[in-house]
Amino acid sequence: MNSQCTVRELKQLIDSGNTPVLIDVREAAELEICALPGAVHIPLNEIPNRLDDFEPYRETGALIYCHHGMRSEMARQFLEQNGLMSFRNLEGGIHLWATEVDPEMAIY
Repeated sequence: MNSQCTVRELKQLIDSGNTPVLIDVREAAELEICALPGAVHIPLNEIPNRLDDFEPYRETGALIYCHHGMRSEMARQFLEQNGLMSFRNLEGGIHLWATEVDPEMAIY
């Protein structure tokens, strides 16, 4: 499985009714600015202590995102190192989503 997902791929998945589970690893203050609907919030620094929260998605997978895609890629790699292989990173994060897909979304 490709470990990366583009914002265009995510848009196609959403439009086709196949929205993946979304996991937002940003800080709470960032969520107040903008977020993708229905995303599960698990801040990056809490992931090591919350691995059990990822278990429900072991088989189905989930898409992890942050502001620009760096923290979410770190999260994806950490999960992979801990045997959770079915997670993908949103390339460019919510910033790229806002600039390329949803111009109504707040940018920070």
